[in-house]
Amino acid sequence: MTKPAASETFDAPAERLPRAPDPARVQRITDDAGALAAAHRLAAEFAPGASERDRTGRLPWDELERWSEAGLGGITVPRAHGGADVSYATLAEVFVILCAADPALGQIPQNHFGLLGLLRELGSDAQKERYYAEVLAGRRLGNAGPERKSEAARTVLQGATRLKSTADGLRLEGRRFYSTGALFAHRVPTRAQDDAGRAVQVWVPREAPGLRVVDDWSSFGQRTTASGSVVFDNVAVDAADVLPLWQLADRAGLFGPNSQLVQAAIDQGIAQAAVADAIAFVRERARPWVDAVGAGVAQAADDPYIIQEVGSLQIDLHAAHAVLRETALLFDAIAAEPVTAESSARASVAVAEAKVLTTRIALDASEKLFALAGASATRAQHNLDRHWRNARTHTLHDPVRWKTQLIGNYHLNGVLPARHSWN
Repeated sequence: MTKPAASETFDAPAERLPRAPDPARVQRITDDAGALAAAHRLAAEFAPGASERDRTGRLPWDELERWSEAGLGGITVPRAHGGADVSYATLAEVFVILCAADPALGQIPQNHFGLLGLLRELGSDAQKERYYAEVLAGRRLGNAGPERKSEAARTVLQGATRLKSTADGLRLEGRRFYSTGALFAHRVPTRAQDDAGRAVQVWVPREAPGLRVVDDWSSFGQRTTASGSVVFDNVAVDAADVLPLWQLADRAGLFGPNSQLVQAAIDQGIAQAAVADAIAFVRERARPWVDAVGAGVAQAADDPYIIQEVGSLQIDLHAAHAVLRETALLFDAIAAEPVTAESSARASVAVAEAKVLTTRIALDASEKLFALAGASATRAQHNLDRHWRNARTHTLHDPVRWKTQLIGNYHLNGVLPARHSWN
């Protein structure tokens, strides 16, 4: 394996490993209503500390313990394995609720559910039985994300991470980044190539010797997702922990659209929080502009131009949320039947539309907040810039310019979207 350059060496403090959950404390959610109730309860607990966590960079270890104990990690586990198997509509709304409270904390489980979606489509019966049981016991999954750009990793689907057969068994070598959730996870699945050059996914236990998760995430937004580096240094791998990722290339499914649905829901949550804070600040703190006072306006909330802008934001917020929910309901209808190439494509197109709208409202609302609330809203003590920083950072997850192209090419030319986690 190529040694890292001096600028890439990791001088991090000793890793903190996640505690194994106490199964006796982990709730078992049994239906959609229970999942939504748990999300609302946790959101009310998490929201008051969101600004402080963003400001100080305090990682949400304790909050994630409560997330696990609430049973939210198991809500998409099939009923045959003891889970609630909630609808896509409920899954999306759970993310909206949590991300309106704290989008960094709310984003952390994104890969947990993406991985469970892949397990449903690719896992053997034995793998499903084992991994679903772990999840229902409160254990968290956190993906080791794409590699940094290099000759071997010219796109997010390429890389130098290898699963090699050796005299001592399977060994995993590689260095990953954008690993949201990995620091807090009990398993860290990653994409790699096997000896035959096929894409596989390796579900590595967090405590495996040679596995290091480095908290070197330094973005200006989504600060506490710990989306940094994962290093696999000659990690021993059990063949039972390998999923045949290459098989997805020829299989119609919802693994990609499911991932995108969660991303859109995160942006919707950011937008809702920004709009709510804008309204609260105008009502409680903003003062009317001098010319408005001259026109008989007594308070900022009576300014006709502010009223108009708030109305426009609410329309766009509602429209994005409605399309997100409509998309999730479409997923539920598609999943009720055998998924075909055409139905999988319809899911990708629908979620692309949702992603464009949630991206736009997240950015628009978090920027217009200041135009509506006035100069005092920029004071550091309010930390309202976190909404724009979070929106701008998360919406870069995948470019919406390719979403509009995907939508147009499908409707104009009948071109089906490529199958991967970003479609």
